[in-house]
Amino acid sequence: MIITIASFKGGVGKTTTAVHLAACLQLQAPTLLIDGDPNRSATNWSRRGNLPFKIVDERQAAKYARDFEHAVIDTQARPTEEDLQALADGCDLLIMPTTPDALALDALMLTVEALAKVGAAKYRILLTAIPPRPSKDGEDARAMLIEASQPIFAQGIRRVAAFQKAALGGVLVHQVKDSRAQDGWQDYTLVAKEIADV
Repeated sequence: MIITIASFKGGVGKTTTAVHLAACLQLQAPTLLIDGDPNRSATNWSRRGNLPFKIVDERQAAKYARDFEHAVIDTQARPTEEDLQALADGCDLLIMPTTPDALALDALMLTVEALAKVGAAKYRILLTAIPPRPSKDGEDARAMLIEASQPIFAQGIRRVAAFQKAALGGVLVHQVKDSRAQDGWQDYTLVAKEIADV
């Protein structure tokens, strides 16, 4: 399976999603993470510690891809319409993470419009950094996306500080000493289960 993670806006958990979904898929079969972001965020994450899967940049992807059953592609932010078409055509599922705030949702809807223009339909939206109650931002964003008939994962990703700690330590969120670290890992595990059921 080839999964591409894309977003028009930075700071929505694109690389965090790529890293954690690659880790979940690696538990099932050999998985390659292709770091297509010029910032090389996933590569730098890995260099700071030890991730349980191989990471290469997009220039090396052709060489390594045939040795892996799954590939997760972390793309650069703000892809052009042409890039989006190529990304959508070149994967089994395009995942678009978004935080439940107005600016991120506006950027997401621009991405959705661009996908509609190129006739891409194999995508799903992932709500990330969902704030805890009493905030209703996550619920409101989900309701808005469902009302707009957008495909959305049933599971969202809760906002937990452990994700930043994981990135700094070069590890996965459940390897961080934090009372809510397991919540973050459980969220991505459930998203990976939804992907497997697609």
